Amino acid sequence: MTDRPIPRISARKGPKQARSAQLVADILAAAVQVLEKEGAQRFTTARVAERAGVSVGSLYQYFPNKAAILFRLQADEWRETGALLRDLLADPSRPPLDRLRTAVHAFVRSECEEAAMRGALDDAAPLYRDAPEAQEPRLAGTRTLQAFMAEALPGAPDATRTLAAELVMMTLGDVGKAISERHRAPEAAEPYAAALADMLCGYLEGLRVR
Repeated sequence: MTDRPIPRISARKGPKQARSAQLVADILAAAVQVLEKEGAQRFTTARVAERAGVSVGSLYQYFPNKAAILFRLQADEWRETGALLRDLLADPSRPPLDRLRTAVHAFVRSECEEAAMRGALDDAAPLYRDAPEAQEPRLAGTRTLQAFMAEALPGAPDATRTLAAELVMMTLGDVGKAISERHRAPEAAEPYAAALADMLCGYLEGLRVR
C-alpha cells in the first residue's frame, strides 16, 4: 500500500505589480462564485478561469492546481476568523468573559454569513488538509485562545488552560457550523449564539472556582 501523495498547494508566485495583484484577486473572486454555484465536486480551474475572464495559462502562473486555489480561499478564511477572535479576545479594556461572549456572537454571525462557501470548502478539504502548508493557519485561532486563557484563568494549571482553549475552539467550530447550517440568517442564529456564549462562560467560571 502506497502513501497518498500530498498535493502541491503553495502558490507558484506572489503578485509583484498592481496588475498582477488584481489578476489574483479576480481569480479568487471567480473561485468563490464557482464554488458557491457549482460546489466542490464540479470546481475546476477551467471554470474559474472562464468566470474570471482569463486564460487557464494565466491562472496557472499563480496557482498550480485547483487544490491551491481552494486552499488559498480556506487559508484566507482561517486568517480572517483568527483576526476576528484575536481582536475581540485581546481587548484589555473589557473583562475576559465579556470578551468571550462578544467573540462567540461575532463568530456565529460570521459562520452564518459565509455558510454557503464554508460548506463547499469543507467538502473540498480532502484536497489540501494533509499538506504541510495547511497546518500553520489552522493554529492561529488556537494560539489566540491559549493567550486568552492565561488572562481568563490566571490561577489554573497550564494543562487546564490548554484543555480549555482546545475545547472552546472545537466547540466554536462544531457548534457554530451546526448553527449556520440550520439558520443562514444571522438574526435567526442569535438565540443560539447567546446560549452557546452562556455555556462557554459558565464552563470557564466553573474552572475559576476549582
